[in-house]
Amino acid sequence: SPVLSVYFFSPRSAPKMARYSVVALCLFLQGTIAFYLPGVTPVEYEQGDSLTIKVNSIKSTKTAIPYDYYSLMFCRPTGGGPIKADVENFGEILWGDVIKPSRYQAQMKNDVSCAMLCTTKPRDKDGKLRQIRKLKKRIDDEYRGNLILDNLPVSEVFIWEGRKQTLYYKLGYPLGVPGNKTKDTLVYNHLAFTIKYHKPEGVPGYRIVGFNVLPYSVESAKIVEECKPGQSWRPETYPPQTVVFEPLEAATRSLSWSYSIKWEEDPDVVWRSRWDHYLTSADASNAKIHWFSIVNSLLILLFLSGMVAMILLRALHKDFNRYNDPDNEDEAQEETGWKLVHADVFRIPNHAELLCVYIGTGCQLLGMGVITLTFALLGFLSPANRGGLLTAMLLLFVLMGSYAGYTTSRMAKMFHSQSWKTILLTGIWFPGKVFGVFFVMNLMLWSQGASNAVPWTTLFALIGLWFCVSIPLVFVGAVFGYKRPPIEHPLAVNSLPRAIPEQKWYLRPPVTIILAGIIPFGAAFIELFFILSSLWLNKIYYVFGFLALVLVILTITCAEISIVMVYFQLCYEDYNW
Repeated sequence: SPVLSVYFFSPRSAPKMARYSVVALCLFLQGTIAFYLPGVTPVEYEQGDSLTIKVNSIKSTKTAIPYDYYSLMFCRPTGGGPIKADVENFGEILWGDVIKPSRYQAQMKNDVSCAMLCTTKPRDKDGKLRQIRKLKKRIDDEYRGNLILDNLPVSEVFIWEGRKQTLYYKLGYPLGVPGNKTKDTLVYNHLAFTIKYHKPEGVPGYRIVGFNVLPYSVESAKIVEECKPGQSWRPETYPPQTVVFEPLEAATRSLSWSYSIKWEEDPDVVWRSRWDHYLTSADASNAKIHWFSIVNSLLILLFLSGMVAMILLRALHKDFNRYNDPDNEDEAQEETGWKLVHADVFRIPNHAELLCVYIGTGCQLLGMGVITLTFALLGFLSPANRGGLLTAMLLLFVLMGSYAGYTTSRMAKMFHSQSWKTILLTGIWFPGKVFGVFFVMNLMLWSQGASNAVPWTTLFALIGLWFCVSIPLVFVGAVFGYKRPPIEHPLAVNSLPRAIPEQKWYLRPPVTIILAGIIPFGAAFIELFFILSSLWLNKIYYVFGFLALVLVILTITCAEISIVMVYFQLCYEDYNW
């Protein structure tokens, strides 16, 4: 910021207002450099302060269905009664995050060699060991436990063998080792935590900058006998704890749980960069893959640009020259191809109201996406803010209802229709379909007992946002749209529609829709893969800069493929574009 102020600030040449503006800009830039944008303020801890370790839902990439941490026979917090979840926003609920307090206890800079949590036993009165069966199934389905300390998720650390050895951080920890026909399933019942801290200059106390775990499977009897505070504890030297439910005589009757804590100072990692390990370890952080995607998209874009240039500079230019040639007046009078349908191009299409609804909804989704991406580029939607991205998208979609109503009304007025039924359909058609699919999927998640099954209260809140905020905003936008003068066409429309000749098979709507959709999909499928991986495979996506660049390329690609497809359609005298 001082460099910027010296470079830009010129007291003699700049007006007084401009000088103040530059100074204000420099102060703003300095503030943005020093401020952690996701909105989470750092917390300092003194030595011996108690820290809260919370649990989150268990998740698996194999089933993609999260479950409550306490749905298994883990140690529950003391006190009894129902365990209340800490809910911060809509996004956490919809994402399936159920954050609850745990029994783990940590004190700043106080190592714990081994501490026993509890011993759990199946609570089945009929002796069928349902909880043991459920635990074994979750381990075999490769579920991972998730813990949180100071807003940092716990992670396993691996050494990535490549050209140079790097550390790879994987969110959560496995609940155990899946079994097969030859070996039993093992449960990880001892967690060895490594908590890293940083001592900032000029600030009293310490800040948490890392939270890692190494799980072990230790026989429950050894935990009960030898897991004592202050005593030497080497969990790798003990036999593992198996999870068996048949035969009944050899079934697991109880499980003991324990943990250890080791504190390490990390002078190289400061608080605002503590998420970098998670982000650089994500699959989406490989810049080479994204550049390959962008080069692939640019090649498609260049191909389409060449086709558009050929159409505009060759076909149209040739036709215009033929029309303007005085030696070809008789031939110029014979119209062919796209020139025959110039009086039918702007004819009102079939199902014009539905077209207006789709255009309005598309503008609503585009506005939501662009604004969300802008905030993400500025850093306000960091992964540190759980559920923030989904909450922002939901609220922006609701608020952009006014834009949808305005666009729909403008299009409807162009088609000589000012029906409020079309506006109502804009607020109901697309959100209704999405909510219907969402409700059916939610019923399935309820039946499975998943943690991302949305409760009735949240469903009613979503319906309230839809009917009490979104739909009224659609009507507000439509009021302003209907007050504007209608969009005028450059050409008049004949009173009688022209007969459309029979089209070839490759120019019929099913084929043209597929062809026009494949090319834009090819320009964005790699980024789409990473986005869907973050949705279904519990991975972090944060490379919004690449996503913005791909969005620009995708927008130009869609525009150019539309020009090409419409031109070929009009050349064969089909004006229903």
